[in-house]
Amino acid sequence: MKHETHQNQFISAKLFNSQRYIHSLIVYFLFFGSGLVIGILVSFYLKDVPITLKKKLFSFQPSPLIVTPKVNPPPSQPLNLPLNQQPQQRVQLNNDRRDENNIKTKRVGRIGLTDYIKPPEAMHDMNDEELIWRASMVPKVRNFPFKRTPKIAFMFLARGSLPLAPLWERFFKGNEGRYSIYIHSQPSFNGIAPEEGPIFHGRRVPSKRVDWGEFSMVEAERRLLANALLDMSNERFVLLSEACIPLYNFTTIYTYIMNSTKTFVESYDEWGPVGRGRYNSQMTPWVTIEQWRKGSQWFELDREIAVDVITDPKYFNLFKEFCRPACYSDEHYLPTFVTMRYWWKNGNRTLTWVDWTKGGPHPTKFARTEVTKELLNQMRSGIQCEYNGEPTSMCYLFARKFLPSSLDRLLKFAPKVMMFG
Repeated sequence: MKHETHQNQFISAKLFNSQRYIHSLIVYFLFFGSGLVIGILVSFYLKDVPITLKKKLFSFQPSPLIVTPKVNPPPSQPLNLPLNQQPQQRVQLNNDRRDENNIKTKRVGRIGLTDYIKPPEAMHDMNDEELIWRASMVPKVRNFPFKRTPKIAFMFLARGSLPLAPLWERFFKGNEGRYSIYIHSQPSFNGIAPEEGPIFHGRRVPSKRVDWGEFSMVEAERRLLANALLDMSNERFVLLSEACIPLYNFTTIYTYIMNSTKTFVESYDEWGPVGRGRYNSQMTPWVTIEQWRKGSQWFELDREIAVDVITDPKYFNLFKEFCRPACYSDEHYLPTFVTMRYWWKNGNRTLTWVDWTKGGPHPTKFARTEVTKELLNQMRSGIQCEYNGEPTSMCYLFARKFLPSSLDRLLKFAPKVMMFG
């Protein structure tokens, strides 16, 4: 019994040892197989790896040293050249280097705002749409980062030349930098104007046909304003005709306009047939008959209103469609527009004296024999008005309508009455 038990224990131990051996064999086999598989995969992978990468991965390289590249000195002058050619070559080399330095200086030179604030030439190739887009750019910063002298833009709406140009030349003389001139003539005008001096040369703007009483008058005024707005220094804008004259010297007119707290657009409510009688009810509700105004075509505006006028699509198109002869837009559009939008800053009067006492669609024309000292003084101080809240007899700065034949008399009286020339 004891022997059988011992034999069973021996058999059990033997079986147990056999199982451990088999288990170890299997584990070794698995390790060997795994290593073999990994080796095969690595060998296949290395076949596709570039040789340069293999060297980086499996070779040791010391840290690279920073070596300053050796700079060879410039070649010396060939010994076989004649001595008289060596200085010439050195001079040429110096000139080339100097030219190169000048080019570099021009490239990096300060430009600043020079190109932006420089007004373009009066004659350009922009169409009306491009012109208005360019002129409507308004800086948000009120303070100018450059030296700026405010100017008055004198805008002449003319058929052709300016027959009274010699009088205006005496008026402008010595005041360069405080005014700008713009002339809108009929496209048919051939440009020959011997009476116009140098200050008028090159001051015509691209124009379109203008017909009396038609909406093209308003379009021409708008075109003049847009061209004048291209000059950032133009602060006030005066519309004149070729038949207008100044009643005072430049300094007096400049001071009067620049110091005024108001603009000057004549605007009043007239109940008669040439006032409310021209109103078209199709303008309601954008413009009511109570808002309808009449006034002189000849105006003075500040820069803020001028920008608003050229960028106005609403009332501009409304008048273009519904104010047609016998409704004259040049007498109604701007007076109505300014009264509706800027009533608090408008003086409701014009600066241009005109005689309507004879009646009819056109004012009185003054020929040579009708120009006297008394007439000019009456224009200068014949009525009372308000300026900056104070009463004054200085109400008109300009006058019309003077014929070309009146020029010699005007030149004669200018130094004595208007104090210039």
